Amino acid sequence: RCHGRSGSNIGFVAGSLEPMRSMQRPLMVLGTSSGAGKTLMTAALCRVLKRRGEQPLPFKGQNMSNNAWGAGSGGEMAYSQAMQAWAAGLEPCCAMNPVLRKPKGDSTSEVIHLGQSVGTARAEHYYRDWFRPGWQAIRSGLTELQQQWPDGRLVLEGAGSPVEVNLQRRDLTNLRLAQYLHANCLLVADIERGGVFAQIVGTLALLRPVERPLIKGILINRFRGRRELFDQGRTWLEENTGVPVLGVMPWLNELFPPEDSLDLLERKPSRGSADLDIAVLRLPSLSNFSDLDPLETEATVQLRWVAPGEELGVPDAVVIPGSKQTLRDLHAMRSSGLATALQAYSAGGGHVFGICGGMQMLGQELEDPQGLEGDAPPGDSHRHAGLGLLPLRTVFTDRKTLRQHSSAALWPLGESPLQLEGFELHHGRTTASSPCQQLCSESELGWVKRVGDAGGVVAGTYLHGVFESGPWRRRWLNQLRAHKKLPFLSEQQPHHSRQREALLDRLADAFEEHINLEPLLR
Repeated sequence: RCHGRSGSNIGFVAGSLEPMRSMQRPLMVLGTSSGAGKTLMTAALCRVLKRRGEQPLPFKGQNMSNNAWGAGSGGEMAYSQAMQAWAAGLEPCCAMNPVLRKPKGDSTSEVIHLGQSVGTARAEHYYRDWFRPGWQAIRSGLTELQQQWPDGRLVLEGAGSPVEVNLQRRDLTNLRLAQYLHANCLLVADIERGGVFAQIVGTLALLRPVERPLIKGILINRFRGRRELFDQGRTWLEENTGVPVLGVMPWLNELFPPEDSLDLLERKPSRGSADLDIAVLRLPSLSNFSDLDPLETEATVQLRWVAPGEELGVPDAVVIPGSKQTLRDLHAMRSSGLATALQAYSAGGGHVFGICGGMQMLGQELEDPQGLEGDAPPGDSHRHAGLGLLPLRTVFTDRKTLRQHSSAALWPLGESPLQLEGFELHHGRTTASSPCQQLCSESELGWVKRVGDAGGVVAGTYLHGVFESGPWRRRWLNQLRAHKKLPFLSEQQPHHSRQREALLDRLADAFEEHINLEPLLR
């Protein structure tokens, strides 16, 4: 269930979800394309409304992402809606993202409704088989939010472009939802990628007559340089579209979490030099890459994303994040030579850390008796050799493990005990096939092994969010620093949620400074 605080004065007629005459109108953030900045602009809007005394309710009817968050209720949702919930001062709940599609890489996706896995869909049959159940899940999510916060204001995020003409009649999460709720819509366009006038005019031209009045304003996002240089363009847009430009958001020199895989691919190194070079493997079925966000905040660390076929080099540590298709990613590592490079790196005293699917790959054997990994690479029956860096055996089962944890850290050792918090989200059960040090007090949650005489360590955990603990993250980094004879960093570091809050506040500050919300709120 959803849990949180409530604030102002809106509501829906029970059952019908038709807005009441006295309600404050729901708001919706649409984009001219994927990656236009809808997620962060929705988060900014939630934080600004919260500052004004309202209770914003973030909602995205359908999201496609492998970057998931384990909600406290025991379900999973997109990380982007969890971030928007934090911006709104709420605990994330699955009703905020009632339909989540998790791509599996072979034109199929796992379908999550209200936090629970309900099946696998093929792309060509998705709308035939899943449109009606998806719309029902969306209505149920809206009802749950309305019942939990009857005085809240919905702040909805669209998906991709709202005018994909081949998909409009089957739209689940853009203009169908905006019409259903009579939402005031803000259209976001990314000027950084160029063609901003064509983006906006083309989007508005493809709207149906009944949809056009829903667009109450335009937001130009990611503008570099002096904003007055865009004044002429702003005037032209208003005169030629009849829609006011509510503001121009500047390019912010902040490292915000990537909204999707497209943003991750375009992310450039943030620092020219740093004490530590940490290589992160960007495998084809990468998931839950938000686990790396806390490391991005460390000024002494440079994260370097390495894809199969690229040189691993000699980093200070290698991190293997989660994977939606563990066996497929393992095969990609082998066929590209990255597996051999990683094994040689470890044998030479390197530090390797795997999270969830990344940890499974580090083991000796992975078994998939039910063929759950889809089009798995060729192997001996359903048994596949892992990288052999940890004495672990994983057996995939159709039961998904999804639960929150709070556990005492047993590694790395330090002067004071540390607590780790996070969540499990995976298929398969992993056990140690020979004695192995536990990473934390809960068994089967993580393991550690020292390699050779050069001080190398291989470790892994099922715990998503492991780096969010500031003291534990610093203790792990200090191991790497000791290897290079660098001075230790202070472990007196707050939980990453504090830094995330400060980042959201700076985002909202910029939004309030540059965007006039009044036309949207009328």
